[in-house]
Amino acid sequence: MSTTQLSDVRREYLAAGLHEDNLVRDPIQQFDAWMQDALAVDPKDATSMTLATADQSGMPSARIVLLKEFSSQGFTWFTNYSSEKGEQLAANPQAELLFYWPMLERQVRVRGRVEKIDRTASETYFHSRPIGSQRSASVSQQSQPVESRAALEQAVNQLSEMTGVPCPDNWGGYRLIPTRFEFWQGRESRLHDRFRFEPSDTGWVITRLQP
Repeated sequence: MSTTQLSDVRREYLAAGLHEDNLVRDPIQQFDAWMQDALAVDPKDATSMTLATADQSGMPSARIVLLKEFSSQGFTWFTNYSSEKGEQLAANPQAELLFYWPMLERQVRVRGRVEKIDRTASETYFHSRPIGSQRSASVSQQSQPVESRAALEQAVNQLSEMTGVPCPDNWGGYRLIPTRFEFWQGRESRLHDRFRFEPSDTGWVITRLQP
């Protein structure tokens, strides 16, 4: 066991502040600006996001997925519909996304309802993926037990002669339609800047939150 005392681990946030006057009134445009900053400093992980779901009993579950598209229509990712997250979203089609960009000392939370995207769009994206990823998605019964890694590799190898893999019926995209955003900027001495965006009849209402 490590001798490091976790209670002694600290990080000081030194970034410049976030002021309401500097925020774009449209949260999608504000998110786009921050995403471009994140891509500039960490292009490999900028689109990584925590997807938090809950089952019918309220038990939460969280995991990292990759954002593949966003617009005023919502935030899109792809996965196996029969996975744990897929089952939870079928029972409770609400979720929250969390983006954390440590090099910028920023995070964004996006909450909303979730729906499946058009089947044709799912198939188009599936066939744009590397062939190895297509094969893995085709054979994986995501979240289900498996006897060994060798069994998975054998199933993938059986598809090695196929130049094209059909998109599985239980695989595709989800879109989260935002009902709330929160933009967080780390600040010195934990006096962070937080702004919440919520919709109203006249547009998005911006509220500063205590850190």
